[in-house]
Amino acid sequence: MKLGVVGLPNVGKSTLFNAITGAGAQAANYPFCTIEPNAGIVPVPDHRLSVLAEMYHPKKVTPATVEFVDIAGLVKGASKGEGLGNKFLSHIRECEAIVHVVRCFEDENIIHVDGSVNPARDIETINLELIFADMETVSRREEKARKLVKTGEKKYGEEADLAARVLAHLESGRPARTCPLSDDEKETVRGWFLLTMKPVIYAANISEDQVSDDEDSIEFVRQVKQIAEQENAEVLVISARIEEEIAQMEPEEKEEFLQELGIGQSGLDRLIRKCYHLLGLISFLTAGEDECRAWTIVRGTKAPQAAGKIHTDFERGFIRAEIVPFETLHELGSMAACKEKGLVRSEGKDYVMQDGDVTLFRFNV
Repeated sequence: MKLGVVGLPNVGKSTLFNAITGAGAQAANYPFCTIEPNAGIVPVPDHRLSVLAEMYHPKKVTPATVEFVDIAGLVKGASKGEGLGNKFLSHIRECEAIVHVVRCFEDENIIHVDGSVNPARDIETINLELIFADMETVSRREEKARKLVKTGEKKYGEEADLAARVLAHLESGRPARTCPLSDDEKETVRGWFLLTMKPVIYAANISEDQVSDDEDSIEFVRQVKQIAEQENAEVLVISARIEEEIAQMEPEEKEEFLQELGIGQSGLDRLIRKCYHLLGLISFLTAGEDECRAWTIVRGTKAPQAAGKIHTDFERGFIRAEIVPFETLHELGSMAACKEKGLVRSEGKDYVMQDGDVTLFRFNV
């Protein structure tokens, strides 16, 4: 899972990026891997792995991971190549979802690029650049499909008409993800790799003083939530400064601090949960003396395709999946106890994987 962190200058984007990537590496005792200066991999928090590690004492524990990319360079006119526009847009294209950081606090010491704090205006600035870039893409698609209509193939006429509809929707200033489309049409449009088809989480960045406040009592947060509702997007209310503090703490100190604040989970944990929900992702688990590991798949994935996440041979030679739900294994304390009670199921090619399935794949190549 690759998430692009975007936002205007001075909204707290880089502070949040540095905090969540640092916190993820530290809290899970997992090596922070820098791919390039503006990207970092963090583990997905999963208490189930700790339980399995206690049970199996494996040589290594491998969590699922998320890659965050701090996408810089947006200015008005990015869609036309202004500033680092082209680079900015190409980086977003490579991400599965967008984390759009929006400033929701006043601070006279932090100058806003547009002179005042206005979440609705800031969101519109970035959204319009993405919409302009998509308009160009869809316009080219329509033009190409219209030329191919003369081949007599019905699909080109349908694609041209679909492109015209999506283009009109974009021209009205709305993202492609809010365009009313059938499932088949969505599948076609996904193949166009539009920026505004990507799921969005708005990270409403509040000040440290507002952390204990009721979210809905903060006017700027209410504005962000209203926009998100219209766009089928998610909202995460977070304080980048607080996350920066949390990133420096030891695990026990961090837990105590979060309880004092009354927020329960760090921003990173909440952000990853929202991303999983938004992208329809779940994790299945494998466990043994060599390794305990979490694997991320899309909800609805069948057993052979899940096996293919581990190795292509597993999918090619799939025989069956031996499965026990994590809760059952945790309750009974061992795989042997689960087998004794007949609670380890043997599932075939049509089995749809469930979140928390502890799985052993049988295959033959």
